[in-house]
Amino acid sequence: MITPVPQHNSLEGTPLEPAISSLWSTAKRIDTRVVAERITRAVGTLIHAVLPEARIGELCLLQDTRTGLSLEAEVIGLLDEWRAAHRSEAWRVCPAARSRLHWRMREVPIGPDLLGRVIDSRCRPLDGKCEVKTTEVRPLHGRVPNPMTRRMVERPFPLGVRALDGLLTCGEGQRIGIYGEPGGGKSTLISQIVKGAAADVFIFALICQRGREVREFVERHLGEEGLRRAIVVVETSDRSATERAQCAPMATALAEYFREQGLRVALLLDSLTRFCRAMREIGLAAGEPPTRRGFPPSVFAALPGLLERAGMGERGSITAFYTVLVEGDGTGDPIAEESRGIVDGHIVLSRALAARSHFPAIDVLQSRSRVMDAVVSETHRKAASFFRDLLARYAECEFLINVGEYKQGGDPLTDRAVASIGELKEFLRQSEDEVSDFEETVGWMSRLTS
Repeated sequence: MITPVPQHNSLEGTPLEPAISSLWSTAKRIDTRVVAERITRAVGTLIHAVLPEARIGELCLLQDTRTGLSLEAEVIGLLDEWRAAHRSEAWRVCPAARSRLHWRMREVPIGPDLLGRVIDSRCRPLDGKCEVKTTEVRPLHGRVPNPMTRRMVERPFPLGVRALDGLLTCGEGQRIGIYGEPGGGKSTLISQIVKGAAADVFIFALICQRGREVREFVERHLGEEGLRRAIVVVETSDRSATERAQCAPMATALAEYFREQGLRVALLLDSLTRFCRAMREIGLAAGEPPTRRGFPPSVFAALPGLLERAGMGERGSITAFYTVLVEGDGTGDPIAEESRGIVDGHIVLSRALAARSHFPAIDVLQSRSRVMDAVVSETHRKAASFFRDLLARYAECEFLINVGEYKQGGDPLTDRAVASIGELKEFLRQSEDEVSDFEETVGWMSRLTS
């Protein structure tokens, strides 16, 4: 092991002092043990080897001494022999390969120069630019903040989307789930949030995305101006399960860094479902028993540990949006059910609205913001409540209207809902490039409900 080096007072205050301090900080993280063992078995995504003193979460390097090819893997289980899930091409593994432990837990290199970059979960550039310059490292799985040191959610977080700012007002530091089927308007809503959110920094985690979608998102939805204050972390669908699973905690660690600088951070993770599927793949390979819908227990243990890291800090804030893919109304979906119990609000997207070109396709009556009452005025709250009442009354009698059986005069509130439904829908509809001012949104909604 490394022994402390005596302090030399002659270096204090000299130009060499910062360099010596940096080298000493790096040296303290080095473990001089060298352990290498032979691989005993490799099946599917799992590699078995005997390696003393390995710990779950550590990284190892599998090297073929004959060809020089190498493969990085992560320790995911310990029995008589350790188990590792490979992080890249499994074809590089052969019986002659040796496993060498890195003796370090996963860390995230971080620094302000990451802004404007597109990287993978190991901080490797994907945008064709130079290597990323970082100033420090921090654990991939950071600590959840002490609940008593968190500031309370007390201020609105304008998003520039009328349906959200008016009826589902989000608070700074809130965690929101966006639930919808494929083709339900998720990409459109995310694009609108990116253009209108009142954030200093945006962190995006694109997990298991199609390669075509990544460049389309960066160039069309984010744009050059938006990318300047954003970091995009990407792992496409062809990557290994451990790489896909690392994308979400990596993006969260980046968001935590900027929160500690006192900034308002918007974290958008697309999607939480694919993160859980990657975790399921790892858990099942490690021998965990499948439980709800085939998901092992470790998936449900990982969810709160990830989502609770967002929110208010002692200085800055992380306002987080997590997309969740559901089928139908999501009933029985374990990831949808589990995440709803953790987040502070849910936005439900309607495929039926999207099919009618009603964007953003938000089902207002099925959506809720749990912090709205704490961040809006009494006038705003009453106007939003009455607006929802009108929508609910119209939904109750819509079938009768469509078949020509509705008759006016039975109920004044229902009559008003029928008469004003065109104006209500106009308020809720919004083009992808339109950003609505928060105060103007509240004023428009108040006029509709007065």
